[in-house]
Amino acid sequence: MKRVVATVAAVLIGFLPGMLVGEDAPPALSVGDEVAMFYVKDVTGPAAGKQLCYRCRYGDQPVVAVFTRRMTDEVTALVDEIDGLVDQHMQEDLAAFVVLMDDDPVNREDELKRLAREKGVDNVPLTTFDDVYGPRSYRLERDADVTVMMWVDRKVRFNRSFANKELTEESIAELIAETATILE
Repeated sequence: MKRVVATVAAVLIGFLPGMLVGEDAPPALSVGDEVAMFYVKDVTGPAAGKQLCYRCRYGDQPVVAVFTRRMTDEVTALVDEIDGLVDQHMQEDLAAFVVLMDDDPVNREDELKRLAREKGVDNVPLTTFDDVYGPRSYRLERDADVTVMMWVDRKVRFNRSFANKELTEESIAELIAETATILE
C-alpha cells in the first residue's frame, strides 16, 4: 500500500509544475465554440447593482464582450469606440458589455461608475466578475490583460487577447472593423 501511495505522489508531483504554469490548460475558445452562461455584477447597465448573465440576456444577438483586469486609458478608448458602435448599430441589435475581473470587485465599482459618467458610456454596461481569470468556461489566457470576444447565436466569431502594450489605437481600429463579422 505504501508503494502505491508513493507512486501516486510521485506522478502527481511530476505533473504539478505543468499544472501550475498552465502547460496543459485547455486552449481559449475558438471560432464556432459556444459561449456559456456566466454571472457578473452589473455596475452601470440597466440592471445596475444586480447579478445577471449578459450572455443570457442578449441571447442570439451579435455581442462584443471585453474582459479586462484593469481600466487603462487604452481599454477606456476601446470601450468608448464600442459604445459608439453599439449606438450606430442598434437596428442590427448589436450589444456589448465589459467585464472587469478582480478578486475584490466591490472596490472597483466606483471606478466604473466614474468612467461611465465621464466618458458618457450609455450603451455598454460595465460589470464586475470576482475572479481575475474570468469565467472558467471561457478559458481566457491567464497572461492577457484584455480579451475581446465577439459572438452571434452564442457561437464565437472572434477571440483575441492582448497584453497592455498591445492594445493600441491601431489594434482598437482593427477590433472595431472586426465587428463586421458579427453584423453580417
